Order: sequence, then C-alpha cells, then structure tokens
Amino acid sequence: MNQTIANLYIDQSQPDITSISEKCMLVRLNMDILLLILVSVAISAFLKAFFSLFFDSKTIIHNQLPPGPPPLPLIGNVFWLYTPISKLESHIRSLHAKFGPIITIHLVSRPFIMVADRFIAYKALIQNGATFADRPAGAIAAARVLDKSQNSISSSPYGPTLRLLRGNLATGIFHPSRVKAQAHARKRVLQTLQNRLELLSKSGEPIQVLEHLQLAMYSLLAQLCFGDKLSQKQMEEIEEVEHRATLHLSNISIFDFWKSFSKIVLRKRRAWSLKIRKDQEDVFIPLIRERKKLKEERSTKSNMEDQDYVLSYVDTLLDLRFPANHDKIQLTERDILSLCNEFLSAGAGTTTTALEWILANLVKYPEIQEKLFMEIKGVVRDGDQGVKEDDLQEMPYLKAIILEGDCSFYAS
Repeated sequence: MNQTIANLYIDQSQPDITSISEKCMLVRLNMDILLLILVSVAISAFLKAFFSLFFDSKTIIHNQLPPGPPPLPLIGNVFWLYTPISKLESHIRSLHAKFGPIITIHLVSRPFIMVADRFIAYKALIQNGATFADRPAGAIAAARVLDKSQNSISSSPYGPTLRLLRGNLATGIFHPSRVKAQAHARKRVLQTLQNRLELLSKSGEPIQVLEHLQLAMYSLLAQLCFGDKLSQKQMEEIEEVEHRATLHLSNISIFDFWKSFSKIVLRKRRAWSLKIRKDQEDVFIPLIRERKKLKEERSTKSNMEDQDYVLSYVDTLLDLRFPANHDKIQLTERDILSLCNEFLSAGAGTTTTALEWILANLVKYPEIQEKLFMEIKGVVRDGDQGVKEDDLQEMPYLKAIILEGDCSFYAS
C-alpha cells in the first residue's frame, strides 16, 4: 500500500508547467515593484524637499501606533512584497520578539497592526468586537481589479448585507439537510477521481496527484454552485478559469498599494486582469442564466417532478431579497458571479492543499497509514466498492487524521 500511495504522490523530478508560469509571474512582479520603488523614491524625495520649505516636520502630529520597523518615506516597507509566504510567519515572529506582542508594519502608505498575544486579541475581538467587526475601506484593492462588486461576503462592510449573504450560505449550502442532499454530487466526483487515478496508475508512471485533486474539488464545488447537471467539459472550463484567476491574484497584489498610481504605471497588468474577469463572465453567466431559466420553468409547472432536483448555491442567490432600505432589490448577474467566484476560490485551493499535506504525511509515517488501513478494512464489508458516507461515523481514527490536518495546516 505504501508503494501505491507513493506512486500516486507528486513526482518532483518532472517539469511542472504551473510552477514555471508562477515563476514567470514572480519575475514580472519583481520588475514592476522595482519600477514602482524607483518612481516612489523620486516622488517622495521631491515632496519632502518641497514641504520642508513651508512646514516644520516637528510640528506634524503622528497617530500613536504600536512599535514596529521604521518605514521608508511614503512607500513604507515595500520590500515586504518580496517576502515569500512560506517565510512570512518567521519574519513576523522575529518582529514580535523585538518590538512586543502588538506591532505595526507599514506597507507603502497603509499601516498593518499585528497582535500575537491571546489576551490582547480576546480584548479586541470579543470584548470590543463591534469596533473591529468592519473591514477597512479599500483594504482589498487587488481583488477589486477582478471584482468591483460590493455585494460579496469578502467585500461587504459589516451590516445587514453581510449578515444576509453569510446567513444564506450557511442555511442554503452548509445546513446538514442540504449537505445530505448533495451526496450524489460527492459520489460522482469521487468516482471520477478514482477512475482517473486507476487508469493512470496502470501506466506505471508517477502521477501528478495535486492537479487531479484540484480538478475534483473544483468539480464538486461547481456542482454545489451551479447544480449537479454540469457536463465534464463545463467543470473543466470552470477549473481552468478559476485556477488562472487564483494564480493571477498574487500577480496583482501590487494594486493593494497606491491604487491610483499603480493603475497608471501597470496598465498592461490591469488590462490582463480585466481579460480574466471577462473570461469568468463568459463561463459563469450562461450557467447562471440556465439555472434562472430552470427555476422559472419549475415555478410555472407545479406538477413537475422534484425528486431529481437539488438546490444549488445560485438558486439561493436568485431567491435572495435585500432589506427595504437597501439600494437594490435583488442581486444582479455580476453580483451572483462574484459570489460564485468567491465560493469556488475559497474552497478549492485550501482544501486541495490540505489533502495533499495529509497524503504526504501518510507516506512519511507508514505506521499511521497502516492503522488507518486496518480501520478501513474493519468498516468496508465484503463486496463493497469503497467506504460509504454512512460508514464514516464508525471511523474515529480517520476523523482524527482529518482534524489533525486542519489544525496543523493553517491555510485549510
């Protein structure tokens, strides 16, 4: 069994087209950031010299912020943009050790306050939760390049709209009764993944498991979002456009800093971002209209059979109505597109990476793999093709592995 899982794991010796494209994006990002730094330093030097003629710097009153590394004039600690995500946590820990449990990091013109003490975090988020419930205006400018809608969970300010959207997601998709009704979609995706891996394993060559897990997760989320009648081609189109958009997000993080200035200097990058948004519209809008048409047909035919109908996320969004004091009555197609994009991107990447991390540890620790295998053998009956969802309640060790993976891999 060890050899089987090892063969299914990622072959690091083979060239990965995705990693090459990511490196190319990183090179372009570094060049654009370098240009932005040079122009910003020149502007800051000019402005400093200009204002020093009229104002005394000692008379400027600064906000009382927690301690932190000193920023460069106007552009802040822009070099943080070069820090890989894998090393970001260790850098922040070293700053906390130097400056204390609460620090300020200036990224260009915006300060970020980071808290590493649980008592301070409890006081801020629990005892003073209303003060910190909202998100700063314009805090996600990079995402706004791809999505200008204000009616999404990640961009809505704290208030009735956010509560309405979150409540709809909780009751419409994540409620236990809804989860049970989606069993057919999960079974279909699992069977497709199993067939793919079995077919590729017969060749004896190592398999790029990550890309197959990623396609499976996007396929599952796409069926939850647009209904379980999607074809395999439609699910692959959704996976392709969402994966490109996710990769491109790291390429437009520069728009989070000096938004107006970045739009002028990085016009080509902005145009490419708008093209990705257009591709999303070309894929998602027809699917949204198809669900809307199906909903209208069901409402006009009262005797229509409901046994094959499964409520999708888009269906719940089409039924959503805003409060009377809202500026619109219901969501537009672009609003629904933004919410669907948010649903897909938030669930696929983190879940896929968490699964990869768990599989890697099963290969690394054969004793855990053996114990899990024995538990599976004790549950699967003779003649069964695999583990059924009803059998999962009888597998506490599998549950412990999943929970340990969620706790150890923070992104999940």
